[in-house]
Amino acid sequence: MTAQEFMMLAINISFGMLIVASVFGFIRLVKGPSMPDRVVALDMMTVLIVAFCGLFSIIAEDRAFLDVAIVLALVGFLATVALARFAERRTARRDHVELEDIEDIE
Repeated sequence: MTAQEFMMLAINISFGMLIVASVFGFIRLVKGPSMPDRVVALDMMTVLIVAFCGLFSIIAEDRAFLDVAIVLALVGFLATVALARFAERRTARRDHVELEDIEDIE
């Protein structure tokens, strides 16, 4: 087995693993019992898409896909931060309402 054949085998196995991981991530995204589970699944799928772009860049021998991967990574990071802030504010708002309800009872 030559180095080129080994590299193609490794890339094909990597594509297969990315597809399986994407299926599991999508299942968790749809089925996730809570919002943090869905946020983590979405972040994982973003990382998988970035890895897919990197592998495709190797096969296509085109560096433009690496630029796409970098942009997707930045957008994925910003989306994760925005969803985390949303979840934090939602929890803080719920705790504040519960605290007001307890004060009203007393």
